[in-house]
Amino acid sequence: MLGLKRRPKIETERMTLRLPQHGDWHAWAQLRGASAAHLTPWEPVWAFDHLSRKSFTNRVYWAQRAETQGTALPMLLVRRDDQTLLGAITLDNIRRGPAQAGTLGYWIGQPFVRQGLMREAVLALVHHAFTALDLSRIESACLPENVASRGVLEKSGFKYEGVAQSYLQIGGRWRNHVLYSNLRGDRRGRTDAG
Repeated sequence: MLGLKRRPKIETERMTLRLPQHGDWHAWAQLRGASAAHLTPWEPVWAFDHLSRKSFTNRVYWAQRAETQGTALPMLLVRRDDQTLLGAITLDNIRRGPAQAGTLGYWIGQPFVRQGLMREAVLALVHHAFTALDLSRIESACLPENVASRGVLEKSGFKYEGVAQSYLQIGGRWRNHVLYSNLRGDRRGRTDAG
């Protein structure tokens, strides 16, 4: 059909990264709800209706608009062999012009941690950002004590840049975050993350 834009899809070894669809609500709400104790220490306070169908519908519409406008690329992680929802990764705050940069955020359901899935997703989305989207810099931030997230970033080629004071509200209070970046054609030395 003329005029219909093909929605992005990124394939990795084990997953498909794609925009959320209305039919994903049940799996998304179940995974987020079951993983709440694992996720909430690292995230802003959830709205009272965070897991509702209406909230997810708004998320789907936002994802479609943001991708169309080129301001964000919010993707779900779906295991290819059985279509199980694993988590999500978003390239947000995409800036064009002199910056050519974006900010990376992600979460994975508690049953799927420590399987290398998020590293696989980060590598794929960063590659897509550098090649298909022609970005030059991808930034990410996490709480200093979030050892798992820091490891994912460092093992995915991100380099530590410093600390941002009162960067985001997490758990209802302003928290410092450690900042990382990945540069296209990066020549900086490797960090000591194992």
